Amino acid sequence: MDAQQVLALFDRKIRQEPSVGADSGSVVEREPGIVRVVSSSDGWHGISWCDLDGLDADAVIAAQIQRFSRLGQPWEWKHYSHDRPADLPERLLAAGFEPDPVEGLLFAEIADLAGLPELPLDVRLPAGTRLEPVTDAAGVDLVVAVHDEVFGGDHSRIGKDLTARLAERPGSIAAAVVMAGDRPICAGRIEFHAGTGFASLWGGGTVTDWRGRGVFRALVAHRAALAAAAGYRFLQVDASADSRPILRRLGFQQLATTTPFVRNP
Repeated sequence: MDAQQVLALFDRKIRQEPSVGADSGSVVEREPGIVRVVSSSDGWHGISWCDLDGLDADAVIAAQIQRFSRLGQPWEWKHYSHDRPADLPERLLAAGFEPDPVEGLLFAEIADLAGLPELPLDVRLPAGTRLEPVTDAAGVDLVVAVHDEVFGGDHSRIGKDLTARLAERPGSIAAAVVMAGDRPICAGRIEFHAGTGFASLWGGGTVTDWRGRGVFRALVAHRAALAAAAGYRFLQVDASADSRPILRRLGFQQLATTTPFVRNP
């Protein structure tokens, strides 16, 4: 995998052309050096791409703060380690943004994953568990319950978005839950970015007492199989420190890092 080529393609296809549904209440706005998404009250607000080289970076940052201040809600500047200028993180901190934990930006070519013994695309679950695709409100509730337990906090907004996407744009997303009896123990989503060659993995959290038993790996394999069947070339993940070592063993490569810089109203 050529890191520079993949990152350039990802920037052009995903970050500069963020996918928003016509009925989602979200809009994409552009100005020199900036692509931003402004959503309805339940959606994501933020900067999806920037290149501020040759511009007055501090003035551009101030203009974005002014633009988003009208919403009265938190928003995010999604920074990637190859964004320019190199001192952009320091400038965002000086402007009052707060960084969330750094995540690894990982990619894999699905054709390569299909040939790895560590990740057969026919899903192999531990004994006593089963994988259930999410198709209704009950399934969405299970996803939210797993995310709340594994990651902490309130993930109801993810549930609302997943419910709307399954109803209005079912080809753009899929989700699944791994069950042990009546208990949801792992959940994750996959987003399909039509016409880009990229599908992205989200969630993938496993409850503490089921970690290290192949559940996470099986859910990655399930979603990779969905992407392969739909003709996608690449899988992309914003991976936490816990997930990165597992994903690397499964054939993913870290090509950059990404940090959400959050600005509160």
